[in-house]
Amino acid sequence: MRIGVVSDTHMFSRGAKLPDAVTAGLRGVDLILHAGDFTDPAVVPLLESIAPLEAVAGNNDGLEIVRRYGYRRVVVAGGRRIGLVHGHEGPGRSTESKALLAFRDEKVDIVVYGHSHIPYYETTPDGVLLFNPGSPTDKRWQPRYSYGIIELGERIVAAHRYYDDKA
Repeated sequence: MRIGVVSDTHMFSRGAKLPDAVTAGLRGVDLILHAGDFTDPAVVPLLESIAPLEAVAGNNDGLEIVRRYGYRRVVVAGGRRIGLVHGHEGPGRSTESKALLAFRDEKVDIVVYGHSHIPYYETTPDGVLLFNPGSPTDKRWQPRYSYGIIELGERIVAAHRYYDDKA
């Protein structure tokens, strides 16, 4: 199973459409995970036109997105349990620790989060993959825009996809 991972799209203040690199890179995925901060519900059908979508709301999302998705969920895909959270609330000092702690009472194989706009990939000592795709439209202090791909098979293989132009 191939999963596209995005977060912090911050649309439409950061662009009128999904960047071409993201649209092309997500073609053919079985599922898309969005870790919050759509900022506009109109982003949902853009992603759903590519693949089925599972998502959570972020701290910049309005009531419509919060009611539709909530702030945290566990998605079962490819035989794996994926914790999905934005990462802006809860205990912990860093976004990574907040995301991981959001699922401390549940068995998950992967935690996908956003909020920081910083691409991140680490496997914890307990074997949980902690993955932040970065942002496809608001790189902040990062050198490049990004999203992620996670492949679920016998092993979990995750990678960031980077690009320079958000057109």
